[in-house]
Amino acid sequence: MRLSIQYAYNTLFYTEMTGNSMIRNILTFQIFSRNIFVASFMCGQRHCSPAPKFCLKRALLVSKMTRYELECLRYPDLSTSKREAALRKQCFDYDVLLQHHNLHKEFEHKVMKTLNDCGIETRTVNRSQYTQSNIDWADIIIPTGGDGTFLMAASRVHGNEKPVVGLNSDPSRSEGYLCLPVKYSANIKEAVDKLLKGEFEWLFRSRIRITLHGENLCSTPIELHEHVISPSYSDIERKEDSMPTATENVTSEIVPVLALNEVYMGESLSSRVSYFGLSLDNGVWTKVKSSGLCVSTGTGSTSWHLSINRITEQSVAEVMKLLGASQSDSVLVKKVTDEFNKSLIFSCDKRMSYTIRDLISAGVWPDPKGLEPRGYANRIEVKSRCFDGGLVVDGGVFFKFNEGTTATLEVHDCDALRTVKLTE
Repeated sequence: MRLSIQYAYNTLFYTEMTGNSMIRNILTFQIFSRNIFVASFMCGQRHCSPAPKFCLKRALLVSKMTRYELECLRYPDLSTSKREAALRKQCFDYDVLLQHHNLHKEFEHKVMKTLNDCGIETRTVNRSQYTQSNIDWADIIIPTGGDGTFLMAASRVHGNEKPVVGLNSDPSRSEGYLCLPVKYSANIKEAVDKLLKGEFEWLFRSRIRITLHGENLCSTPIELHEHVISPSYSDIERKEDSMPTATENVTSEIVPVLALNEVYMGESLSSRVSYFGLSLDNGVWTKVKSSGLCVSTGTGSTSWHLSINRITEQSVAEVMKLLGASQSDSVLVKKVTDEFNKSLIFSCDKRMSYTIRDLISAGVWPDPKGLEPRGYANRIEVKSRCFDGGLVVDGGVFFKFNEGTTATLEVHDCDALRTVKLTE
């Protein structure tokens, strides 16, 4: 019997969310699944609004750290020739490495010259020079690179007043989803003219504010490209104390960066089980063992969130086989797969999406039972019970997150990132 795409999709989605339990009310679930699928591809855009002209006199260009520059930092005491020999020995294609480095720098120079020709004063800074004083100096922040550079630049801009507008320096090798459309990489002058003439709309993207609670907090960010994880492998005794309660002499500190895409929490050593307590929207605390927790915004729902939760055509075909459908209908398999994966992308209000990676659902875990491995919440609290835990913001900034520390994740309107949508 031929299985309809809607029935297959509904069955697959319901099965995945409820742990292969039977469908008790397919009509109710059809309505639910359609509502999920209707979630648009706004991907974190809180809203757009007509833009008045704004004062654009000073622009801060945030430079991408190329792989070549990173390797130079690893070998600071070597001469250029010796560094080249060392990189070639490591099987690097040194010529390509240098070629792409030069491409980024040439693009960066073009952006600076275009802005200067339009009467706009510029400064160009790298990661280490990207300080609060430089941010305060500028009317606009312009990351020149890809999404990684944009995320790094955006994370340090607090409040929703200063715009961040990215330009993709190498569209052939970088998605640049958060940057201006690719055509402006080849026509920088057009983009600058539109900004000066007010031919754009303001676009606001939700970001996650993280507050750490506990004693001996360490909220000093560590750049992951500089951080070498050195975990200890000594055995520790697992403590089965109760979930957190209000106590005296507990300190709180807001993490100095905001998450535009996602926040990841778990053990630094990926092969070690991550152990934490989880509370959603001030609900019951649940003890969880897994491979870590990823909390995403609507903007981030096209990134790691999608990669973690997406299903493959192989999985869909196997489920359809269990339902008695033919696996040979490759067109239907592809449609169901694509529709499910598209449903994972969500627009952003104040919701965050959480995903528990590889949730252990055996024996007493999770405790108590009933926690879904994926869902939405407006407020998420996580109490670390990790031995060598880390909290990572947008894949680039690391904070220690060990046993006894609790993280509260929330979305506030005043934290939204201001960027633009140019008028076409």
